[in-house]
Parts: sequence; C-alpha cells; structure tokens
Amino acid sequence: MKLLSTIFLTGIFVVLTGCGNTAMDQGKKAAQKTVYPSDVTPIFNHWKLILGDGSNVGDATAQEYKDFFYTTNDGKKDWVVYKTPNAGNTHGTSNNTRTELAQVKKWSAMSNAKLTATCKVMNVSTTGDPRVASTHSVVIGQIHSADGHENEPFKLFYKKFPGHTKGSVFWNYEINTAGDDNSGRWDYSYPIWGYDFSVIATGENTYPPEPEDGIALGEEIRYEVHVKDGVMNLSFSSPGHETKTFSKNLIDSEYKTKAATPKQVQNLFYPIGQDGIEVPTAYKGQGLFFKLGCYNQTNGKDPVVNKVWCSGAETHGGDLQKQYADGNYAEVWFKSAEITVPEDAYSNAGYFAANDGLANKTVYPSAVIPFMDKFKILLGDGTNENNLVDYEQKDFFYTVIDGTMRWVVYKTPNQGVTSKNSSNTRSELHEKREWIPEDGGNLTGELQVIHVSTSGDARVAASYSTVIGQIHSGEGHENEPCKIFYKKFPGHTKGSVFWNYEINTAGDDNGGRWDYSTPVWGYDMSVVGSNPTDYPAEPKDGIELGEEFSYEINVHKGIMTVTFKSEGHETKTFTKNLLKSEYTTKAKIPAQTQKLFVPIGQDGVERPTAYAGELMYFKQGAYNQTNGKDPSKNMVWCSGAETYGGDIQKQYANGDYTEVWFKKATVGAGKPANK
Repeated sequence: MKLLSTIFLTGIFVVLTGCGNTAMDQGKKAAQKTVYPSDVTPIFNHWKLILGDGSNVGDATAQEYKDFFYTTNDGKKDWVVYKTPNAGNTHGTSNNTRTELAQVKKWSAMSNAKLTATCKVMNVSTTGDPRVASTHSVVIGQIHSADGHENEPFKLFYKKFPGHTKGSVFWNYEINTAGDDNSGRWDYSYPIWGYDFSVIATGENTYPPEPEDGIALGEEIRYEVHVKDGVMNLSFSSPGHETKTFSKNLIDSEYKTKAATPKQVQNLFYPIGQDGIEVPTAYKGQGLFFKLGCYNQTNGKDPVVNKVWCSGAETHGGDLQKQYADGNYAEVWFKSAEITVPEDAYSNAGYFAANDGLANKTVYPSAVIPFMDKFKILLGDGTNENNLVDYEQKDFFYTVIDGTMRWVVYKTPNQGVTSKNSSNTRSELHEKREWIPEDGGNLTGELQVIHVSTSGDARVAASYSTVIGQIHSGEGHENEPCKIFYKKFPGHTKGSVFWNYEINTAGDDNGGRWDYSTPVWGYDMSVVGSNPTDYPAEPKDGIELGEEFSYEINVHKGIMTVTFKSEGHETKTFTKNLLKSEYTTKAKIPAQTQKLFVPIGQDGVERPTAYAGELMYFKQGAYNQTNGKDPSKNMVWCSGAETYGGDIQKQYANGDYTEVWFKKATVGAGKPANK
C-alpha cells in the first residue's frame, strides 16, 4: 500500500509518494548500522588481531567477531570490547587464550616507539586457585620480543579476587633469559594501584585483604608506554588515583647474577625451578613489538604443573558459551588507543609465521627429546611401536606446552594391557641397544611427576607409585638392578623418591626374588599404611607433584652410580657393584627385606656374580606400579586400586592413572667415575 504525504509551501501544492522509505525509516536504518571497532579506534592497519579461538584474523579494519571482538555503548560513548574465555585454542606457546592485537612491525629498544590507551576491565575469571599468582587476572597491554626466547619486557595486569570490589593493577618485567634454555625465566612485578603479582591467597578460599588503593571493575585506566634510546618509560593514570610513573633500562640488565635476583622472585619463582639470570644486554638487539587487548591469565591447567601460571579454573571442557555464562572469561573495553611506529620499524612476519596455529600443530616427542630413534615403546593399551621418530599416541605418549617449555608426556592407567611378565601397565621406552655391566651405559632424565593413582591399598608397598627409569636385564630371570620410583600417598603434598635394587636370584626359580629400597628424598618403599586407608606421616624432605628433579644412572666397568638432583634439595649419589653380590646367603638378607618380602615367601639369595655378563637395557617413562590386583595375593605388588573394568578414559577421569613429564633425557655409553 502506497503512502501519501502532502506539504504546503507558500501556495505550492506538492504530493510525495513512496514505499515506506520515509525520513524516519532512514533514521532507523542509520541507527542500526554496525559500529565497527575500527570506527572507535582507527589504528588497526598497524596490527594483526588474535582471537580467543587461537586464530590470527589479520587486519581488523571494518571487522567484528561477536564472541570476541566488537563494539558496545555504555550510554555515553562507544567502546571496543575484547573478550576471551578461560579455555579455548591458544596462540603460540601460551597456556592462555587472548583476544589481542599484535603489532605488524617490530623495532629495537633504541627506537622511538609509543603506545597509549584508555580502557576499563569489565570481568576477570571468578574461578581458579587463588594461590596461583596468575589466577583472576588479565593482561591489557604488553611489549613482546619477536626474537630469541620471545619473552616480554612489559606486561600490564589487572587482577581482582572474588568477593572484592577493588582489584590491583601492576606491571611485570620478564627477564630475557641467558643461554638456550628459557625454562628458568621469571617476572619481577611492580605494583601500580593495589598489590603486585606475588600477593596470593593462603588457601583455596582465603584471599588477601582487599587493596585500599585498588581499581574497581569498570574504572578507567590510562597507560602510556614509551621506548626510546634503550629506556622504557611508563605512565599510569586513573580518575581519583595517584598517577604513577616508572622507568626501566632495556639494554643493560640488573639481573646478570643470581645474587641480584629480587626476593620477590626467589619467593615466587624459585620454588618452581624458574631461577635463571638475564643476558647482560637484556633486550638489546631484539625485535620488539606492542600488544594490546585482553590476554586472559586464568586457565584450566592443573596447578600441579606450574604453581605460578596454571590456575585450575573452570573451563566447561572448552565450551565457550558456558564459560561466558558463568563468569569464566576476561573482558576489557577500550575507548581510545594510539600508536607511534618508529621510522626504522620493520616486518614482524617471522613472529606470526612461527606462532600462528602452533597450538594446533603436532610436535612429536622426538622433536623434544631427540634420542627416540634409540628406543621402542610399550603403551598402556599394549601397543608396541618400534619407530618413535615423528610418532605420538594421544592417550599415552605426546607433548605438551606448560607456558614455559615443551615436555614429553608418558601416561598410563591402573589397568590396561601389560607386558608378559608384569601386572602393571606402562607407557615406557625400551632401549634397543643391549650392553653388559662390564661395558656399561648412561641414562639421564629431567622430569616432573604430574600424577599417581589416588586409589589403592595403603598397606601395599607399590600403591600410589610409578617407576620413572630403570635398568632391565634382557636374559636370565630378566630382573632389574635399578628401578627409580616416585610415590605419594593421597592427601599428602609431598611424595617420596627412592630406588630399588632387585636381586638376580640364584638358581632357576625366580619366585624368591626381592627388592632392597634406598630412600632419596622422603621414604623408601617399605613405609606403608597400617590399614587400607591409613597413611604414614607426610615426608618432610619429600618432592611434590609438579616439582622438577633429575636422575643419572651410570654404569662403568660393572659399577653403577645413581645421582639425584632437585632445586632446594640435597643432591644424593649412590653406588652399587653389579658384578659382585652382597646377598649370597639368607643371613645377609637386609632387615627391610625380611619385613617386607619374606612374609610373602620372597626370600631368595643372589648369585655371587650378581648381574655380571648379562645383557641389559635402559627403560624410561611411566611404569605404573598401582594395579587392581587383589592385595591378599601379594601385599607388596597387588594394590587393589580402582580400574573401572579396564576402561581407560574412566580411569583417567577419576585419577586412576600415572602421568610423568620429561623435558630432557640422554642415553649413551657409561662414563668413568667423577667425569
């Protein structure tokens, strides 16, 4: 139906006809026009945009992505919204999702580069372990290195504990770690308003007092980052708060020695093994670039892995909308942003090429620990694989990034398919080369145990334990002169590391074989509970899950030397003659063995020459010692643990498995003592 409008203008009669395309209709259409982020902050030609699903969508001019990047109006003006969940696909080697701009050009610390922005944080995750420093926080601006370790000389954080009205704003300087190994990197944190990064909760629901001079969600923050002639100058302002300024030299490190490491760092990072020093020239000569947006620091990773960066927050299995619905995300609004790009800036394409899609790229264990060509593997489902170059199996043998570096994961359930002579599953390497003790061999490993079974009978010595390295005989009784264990009772924070020597039983009957266990840190194998759910006291000098340690097994001219090291613990070294037995008569059976093994009929003696002349090989990985066998059949090795009828995924879901991560390992010839 046509509309008719009549307008009288000084005696002139005018008739206008149309199909609903009135001035009012046009106004409604104008009101419905999309306001893109580039209409609010027209800077996007200088950046690439990374979204909370891990994708690099490039130039964001005239673009929006409704789950992550769009505009909103607060009743006064338009803002650009950056939003990202606790869990999704990440970018590069990070544990954390981000909806964040990354500069397309990089520049040196000697350039003249500036970034200014005004923003307000609207949400940080409401779940997570508050004892983890990064929990409940988001990074809203940073300087990133595109070279070397790709560390970050500037990260601006906002953090607010649940139940608090006010949060803290602080900035961190991350060292440009000296050497090729970046696992020792750490941050030093400067408070702006409220606390610094190191102020954490003392319990799962026990938060520090609310900061008196903090910033509430929705309060505006303005920051300026200016790098010129090797110096970074920072300025922070917020209405009603004191303006704060800082200056940091980016080309002359103040952290060249361990003695120069600040106490804050020693308290926060040293306990997790991050104790490096910085390159004397800091970030001199490295390509630097700005980042801006919402880099969520709260993730769902287990705090056991890293007690500074792994938050253990709710992620709903990565379901984006469920996370958004119940507060498990970070959201930051920007109303202005400006960037000064130096004249000598140059392409940052190499950074994006290296990091785009990295989280989705397969990195095989052989790329992390190159000796895989010297081993084959038996996995927790009974799979044997002889060629481990460019091989993985996602349920048992693969790699992960912990935010600092990449590790090889060995994981296996309490029940699966085992090897012919064992009651226990394993995801464990088996050396292809065989050698005799007289010729010798050497195996090293740097690792952390992430999990041991939480079910089992506490009276059984093998319960809650895993073997992480061993020497195995390849002939005769095929016994094991060295087995390195980690064991932790449920409810304890600290576990024990010990190593066992198994006798090479005299005669044809191996039924009398037994182990002698030597404690390294914590208890030996013989310390057990008095009933199925009664545990001994927690070992004072034990090792926690997620705490790094290393071992070396060296055999040279028949003498085995086993060395253990861990930051903050005494280094321990043990020697054992593999060519001459000390257990040739029953009178020589140790008291520990008489207590543990003799009651179950394992009371044999060893052949006088022990393992002389027998072919041997190394094993390394996760050899789960907790099984579902009935303890009444063997009170040393039959754990009575939960197995869900062998359903591997149910065991994994309920804690009935073991998981061990290695970051370094070597294998080779035996070495002369003290060399």
